[in-house]
Amino acid sequence: MTSFDIVIVGAGMAGASLGAELAGSASVLVLEMEEQPGYHATGRSVAFWEESYGGPVVQPLTTASGPLMLKPDADLSDRPFLGPRGAIHIGRAESAPARDALLDTFGRSVGLKPLDAAALRERIKGLRHDWTIGIEEPSCADIDAAGLHQAYLGKLRRSGGKILTNAALLSAQRSGDGWLLETGDGAIHCGILINAAGAWADVVARSCGVAPVGITPYRRTVVQLRVDPAPSADLPVIMDLEGQFYFKPDGAGRIWLSPHDEAPSDPCDAAPEELAVAEAIERFQSAVDWRIAAVERKWAGLRSFAPDRLPVYGFDPLARGFFWFAGQGGFGIQTAPAAAKLAAALITGAAPDPAVAAIDTALFDPGRFE
Repeated sequence: MTSFDIVIVGAGMAGASLGAELAGSASVLVLEMEEQPGYHATGRSVAFWEESYGGPVVQPLTTASGPLMLKPDADLSDRPFLGPRGAIHIGRAESAPARDALLDTFGRSVGLKPLDAAALRERIKGLRHDWTIGIEEPSCADIDAAGLHQAYLGKLRRSGGKILTNAALLSAQRSGDGWLLETGDGAIHCGILINAAGAWADVVARSCGVAPVGITPYRRTVVQLRVDPAPSADLPVIMDLEGQFYFKPDGAGRIWLSPHDEAPSDPCDAAPEELAVAEAIERFQSAVDWRIAAVERKWAGLRSFAPDRLPVYGFDPLARGFFWFAGQGGFGIQTAPAAAKLAAALITGAAPDPAVAAIDTALFDPGRFE
């Protein structure tokens, strides 16, 4: 039987980033049930860094992560993971309350700028006449999610950490001063067990005899369209103020489009449903007069939320040595650098990195569900 200081369940962005932060100071194993890390939510994300997404409690995590991705630590990468994009939130006249609420919440902290109808038409060619109000979010940026994930996995390995794929956690129980795990690859002992299993977080908790906190997976659909006229390469992310769709360019003449759906789901290998694809296209065509030349790809992923839609970071109050690192919803990638540094400090007891020292971790503690 092998033994580690820390075992992390899940090798997506959450598990990879936290493992990379911990591996230099402890022996770390990351367990992944799939053949490759990042197969589910991490590998299916339409990743962009948007400070206003997730609400005012999540925003400090996103804001702190921005510089950490733009100028990564030297032991992580020598190149940035953010690229310029920008975002424009659009709406019809009846969306004025949503516009005002967004400006009131984030206008100063994020630097949002109102846009009138003329400015919208100048920025978005082919925008239909009834879309008359908008907000520009200049700071929004593309994220190289695959590159960031691979960089964390690389740092984890260079620091002595190990990754075991095709190794689902079957069960775990307290044993002495740690945990005894039964996996698809045999028995493992560890001192601290970290639940970074994404959509499977509550499933993992139950398999360890730990009470779930109510993390629910929701399906999000994405469609790749070839359109005419081709959108400009520097077109911002276009987001409906009412949360009905968003789209962004992806290569010559193509966009990635989502109906912003959130359909509750069991943990699974998510697949797109035709109704969601049709809704995405209908909402897109209601906003712009571009011709859809082809539907080239479609896929779905699971975004997992706790009941209050805030992430869950911290030791379980009733299960010694069981640490939650889950419930990151759709903001898990854009908050990954800050979240990993925060969680690493909670686990090791070390002072948090200056980049995240001002963030109140009590807001994310799993004890709030007791």
